Amino acid sequence: MEIRTIGVVGAGQMGNGIAHVMALAGYEVALNDISREALDKAMATIRKNLDRQVSREKITQDELEVALARITTTQTLTDLGPSDLIIEAATEREAVKQAIFDELLPHLGPQTILTSNTSSISITRLASRTDRPEKFMGFHFMNPVPVMQLVELIRGIATDKDTFEACRAVVDKLGKTAASAEDFPAFIVNRILMPMINEAVYTLYEGVGNVQSIDQSLKLGANHPMGPLELADFIGLDTCLAIMNVLHDGLADTKYRPCPLLTKYVEAGWLGRKAGRGFYDYRGEEPVPTR
Repeated sequence: MEIRTIGVVGAGQMGNGIAHVMALAGYEVALNDISREALDKAMATIRKNLDRQVSREKITQDELEVALARITTTQTLTDLGPSDLIIEAATEREAVKQAIFDELLPHLGPQTILTSNTSSISITRLASRTDRPEKFMGFHFMNPVPVMQLVELIRGIATDKDTFEACRAVVDKLGKTAASAEDFPAFIVNRILMPMINEAVYTLYEGVGNVQSIDQSLKLGANHPMGPLELADFIGLDTCLAIMNVLHDGLADTKYRPCPLLTKYVEAGWLGRKAGRGFYDYRGEEPVPTR
């Protein structure tokens, strides 16, 4: 099937990025959030990021205007029902995602493909609670969406070939690269990335190095563009902890045990950049290590 219209659930960091790239690629996009403020903020962010692309001569001013015109916003989730493809990009909590799909189900067209941008939750389990497990899969973008070139496509046990091929065609049209991942906890990227971040937190917790020395070591010693603690702050420490818990619970291996210090930061509400504090304090002109 050819996908022309796309519904995006959630107007946060991931959702606005997904809406941005989809509209720029020529899709009609309906962006949903329960908060009008979140939708207004998302559209402002999309405009700012498109302006940046114009200034770097990646796109023209005309392309910017046409892309913006392709995005409509709504606080009514069921408005997304007729879309050819729906991408859920809400918070990384399974109960929230399930409630979204439950509300959408009676309003979907027979052709509608359901997907989740989850970074770790079982696609098979999410799909099994819908009326179309064969038309359900994982559509996992990397952050920031307009910049990162990879999309993980995750098939549940029931996902059919036509659904996979339709989603892969969307990734191709975006000019991004699809990586096919099996439906095991955290898939490919986070299965490898999150234990590295968790180990960096253990290195801090055990006093092997401080925040600055750990990040500097990986940037200069392994040529990483960001240190692991800086990256954790960028992702959100609550998200990192949630993924480590999925790995620990799903694979029952102690090597995935979340570091107690990571748990402590989340309990304190020090969630990284979005909260103003994490492994760095972002409230001044320059980020300052908190340990």
